[in-house]
Amino acid sequence: MGEQKEIDKCIQKANKAILNDWVKMGIQLWPDYLENELKDIFLGILGSDKEECFLYYLDNEYVGFINVSIRNDYVNGSESSPVGYVEGIYVKPEHRNRNIARKLVRAGELWASGRGCKQMASDILIDNNISYDFHKKVGFNEVERVICFIKDIND
Repeated sequence: MGEQKEIDKCIQKANKAILNDWVKMGIQLWPDYLENELKDIFLGILGSDKEECFLYYLDNEYVGFINVSIRNDYVNGSESSPVGYVEGIYVKPEHRNRNIARKLVRAGELWASGRGCKQMASDILIDNNISYDFHKKVGFNEVERVICFIKDIND
């Protein structure tokens, strides 16, 4: 009961009014995107019934977010479908190690569960040890490692 109270108090769903705060944090997580590109992606999330974003509000500012989705295609290691999916999670460095990311994950889990999901999945780059440790800490289990290949086709 106390956990639900905390989630309700500090976490809110994204909306157009807080889009700029969300985008600023998004650029920190995904620096290869231009601001306008990320804004367009996030506007798409706002209009989607299979995606959601939750932001953490603390001391009069947004300090973190989680983008989650519902995936109906195969998700590595899953035993059910649909599966909730962590598409991205970010907490400002000065607010890390305060259980904010854990609470954001829980908000995503509750959202996914309410849409029929029995599992939550995520992925990271193979050399991202910080993210690996975080995922283990909040209850994710590693299910497999994948190496992806691509080859240009020459005519």
